[in-house]
Amino acid sequence: QSCHRTAGQRAGPEPGSEGLPEGVEYIPTRKRGKNPMKPVGVAWYSLYARTRLGYLFYQRQVKKARERYPHGHSVPQPCCFPGVKILPIPVLSNNYSYLVIDTGSSRAAVVDPSDPLAVQAAIEEEGVMLEAIFCTHKHWDHSGGNAVLCQKHNSCKVYGSALDAIPQLTNALCARHSPLADREKVSVGCLTFEALATPGHTVGHMVYVLDGEPFGSPPCLFSGDLLFLAGCGEPFEGSPETMLASLDVAVGLGEDTLLWPGHEYALECLTFASLLELDNSALEQKLQWAVQQRQDKRSTCPSTLGEEQTYNPFLRTHRPELQEALGLWQDGEEDPDAFRARVLKEVRRRKDLYQAT
Repeated sequence: QSCHRTAGQRAGPEPGSEGLPEGVEYIPTRKRGKNPMKPVGVAWYSLYARTRLGYLFYQRQVKKARERYPHGHSVPQPCCFPGVKILPIPVLSNNYSYLVIDTGSSRAAVVDPSDPLAVQAAIEEEGVMLEAIFCTHKHWDHSGGNAVLCQKHNSCKVYGSALDAIPQLTNALCARHSPLADREKVSVGCLTFEALATPGHTVGHMVYVLDGEPFGSPPCLFSGDLLFLAGCGEPFEGSPETMLASLDVAVGLGEDTLLWPGHEYALECLTFASLLELDNSALEQKLQWAVQQRQDKRSTCPSTLGEEQTYNPFLRTHRPELQEALGLWQDGEEDPDAFRARVLKEVRRRKDLYQAT
């Protein structure tokens, strides 16, 4: 059962575990194993996610990115439908924030404001009033701009999961802080966003779905670090089963749903996917297109969830051709979803090794 409120309304009961999808397993920390992307693995992640060292590292990221990409890492390509405008804002070295505007009222929301200066510049250029910040999760490269933007925009509310330590979302009793429950809806002008709990990357990860029906557009999924073009986020705080359930939530939104990811990872993810499925024509075509896009520094988003299911290995765990390529077969009495989680785990393992080389 969904609940609904406008930007500015406070939630009733403070959401906790009752705001999470039923039947999903949660693992608060990764106690074993290492992420080959980072030489100190889980120790580095704990420092980044849970201490002030993470914030200092984020500040360094912002400084270096502003110097290296004074106009952003990609050329933004606005997407417009009657009554709504979606403006990707390239921030840091490969992140995206999104300014979503109700063009009729000039009210706006921003998703994952990594660099407050870049987001504020877009707000001023568009001449809009910022009413809401939707944070997918706690990591600084998605939430680092919350505090500065709240100082500049007094009526702006920060939304996200109470399970993640999101900046400006630490005290549910404060009117500026608005924890969301799974399936809860928020209105900004004529725009309606639905929050979906999608744990795995972090325990409190959420995605946001913009209802496109009033504007004659498809739904728009702002996926944070759940789902990228041809990829998905590292399950730092969840099991393969948890991540699979969250990916299934996204797929259930429908094939025409537009995917707006949190990072520009298309080339890396498509190249990796092409090593798994050598005879996938949809994958080959998408990779050729992405190469051209990135040569011109153009963004590769959005894709659609229908497209993603033809080439994204993390959404193809049910496909026999991928299972065969991985050398995996379902045991006689193995639950189908348990087998898919095993396939997902192997894809993730290979992706981590690929990134480490």
